[in-house]
Amino acid sequence: MREIARRLQAGADHVAAGLLAALFATFIFQVLSRYVFLRFYPGIEIGWTVEFSMTLWLWVVLWGAAFCLPETSHVRFDLFYQAAGRRTRRVMALVAALVIVAAFAAALPATWDYITFYKIKKSAILKWRLDYVFGIYALFAAAIIGRYIWRAARIVRGEAPGEDDTDNSAEILANGGGRL
Repeated sequence: MREIARRLQAGADHVAAGLLAALFATFIFQVLSRYVFLRFYPGIEIGWTVEFSMTLWLWVVLWGAAFCLPETSHVRFDLFYQAAGRRTRRVMALVAALVIVAAFAAALPATWDYITFYKIKKSAILKWRLDYVFGIYALFAAAIIGRYIWRAARIVRGEAPGEDDTDNSAEILANGGGRL
């Protein structure tokens, strides 16, 4: 099971890396076009690079948050959590996980309706259907629901992820910002 999880994680990381590489290549092409190519080919169209970059950025942020970032890298406000005892932390972690699941699950039908409504619209330059562009959010929401159901189940089983969470930002930086 761990091997499957490791391979899925590696695949998700590769997708994110590919999205970032495409974003970087598009950005470099845009800069070269503006300062080099336009001098020799004044009619070259580069407006698509802005739209493509924005779409890639949207996808890389939501994909990364859903599938690539470990739990400790998500933003959290844990002043009270860090000050609490072990049992209180478990309760707080369980309540937080259930609230996140409930909020995302409650919003999912309206989110899906909104995304599917966008199938009638297209992006300005590339003419991509906007339901494809914004569909990543539905995937993100479903992944977050799944992650926090799993987290809640682990807490109930006594594994309690988050019990020993401490501020490990120095350790993350020492490891190059990657997974611990």
